[in-house]
Amino acid sequence: MFFEIEHLQRTQKHIGDPLKNSAAKRINLFLRWMVRNDNAGVDFGVWKSLSPTQLSCPLDAHSGNVARKLGLLHRKQNDAKALSELDNSLRQLDAQDPVKYDFALFGLGVFEGF
Repeated sequence: MFFEIEHLQRTQKHIGDPLKNSAAKRINLFLRWMVRNDNAGVDFGVWKSLSPTQLSCPLDAHSGNVARKLGLLHRKQNDAKALSELDNSLRQLDAQDPVKYDFALFGLGVFEGF
């Protein structure tokens, strides 16, 4: 639906397509910001019609590498299948808000060199 409106073709390369096995990091990050409310100003929580239980973790090289080191993810590629595996692992830790671990996974990879 997003691309049904008129747009420049080059715009599509910036939005991952889960139907083409993309982890869709940007979409999942945007959804995290709009749905979760962390009371710290990072996640806005303005979309009340969705629940944090429906979210997927924004998967990138940093969060993927840390998740592998922690045994939360075994798949080597950062694709839709890996995202599903990571989602399942995070939901075992907290089914109500599995995406709350995103900042920790990303931060350990970027800032701590974990």
